[in-house]
Amino acid sequence: MTPAHAVERESELSPAPATPVVLIVDDDVSVRESLEAMIHFTGLRAETYACAHDFLQRPCVRVPSCLVLDVMLPDLSGLDLQNLIAAQRTDTPIIFITGYGNVPMTVRAMKAGAVEFLTKPFDDQVLLDAIRHAIERSRVALSEEAGMQSIRDRYASLSRREREVMALVVSGLLNKQVGAELGISEMTVKVHRRHVMRKMDARSLAELVNVAGRLHPGRAPA
Repeated sequence: MTPAHAVERESELSPAPATPVVLIVDDDVSVRESLEAMIHFTGLRAETYACAHDFLQRPCVRVPSCLVLDVMLPDLSGLDLQNLIAAQRTDTPIIFITGYGNVPMTVRAMKAGAVEFLTKPFDDQVLLDAIRHAIERSRVALSEEAGMQSIRDRYASLSRREREVMALVVSGLLNKQVGAELGISEMTVKVHRRHVMRKMDARSLAELVNVAGRLHPGRAPA
């Protein structure tokens, strides 16, 4: 296979990175259309919704994204929507826009994790900068979640005994002590420990301890 064909083949096998999407929820059609056009001009995708209910019907899609959200909506306020989706859409940072902002409203939104709170009319560049920042935060969150899912999948591949051995090893016990704790020989512990290290893709005990801490912050896996 020639180098050119190899590159061509690799591009066929490697999926193209997903285009980030900006989700816009505003009951003013002129605002939606204006923001959509501006966002498309930057090379990003935009999806628009007239109310919170319409937005909530959208399934979660794991691509870098952010939500440009009006505070005043006809069915559910932007602040209430923020609270509603806080746990389910942590990888979709929120940028609030409003024509009726005040200090308590801004403080509430920012304390709940909003990236920015802009009062209409706002400068387009300020919004675009906020969108870029939010998209990057989303990208990082998705990458971290993918890493955690990989760790959870590897942990799920361990047998019950391997999980027991892992928990005792990362707690600091020596192989002999692990064997005494579980009623098995030190040699058997070593075999299980090798399997744990391989399945968890850990090259050292320190790496295994780190992985265990990410799986179960504050305690060893059981």
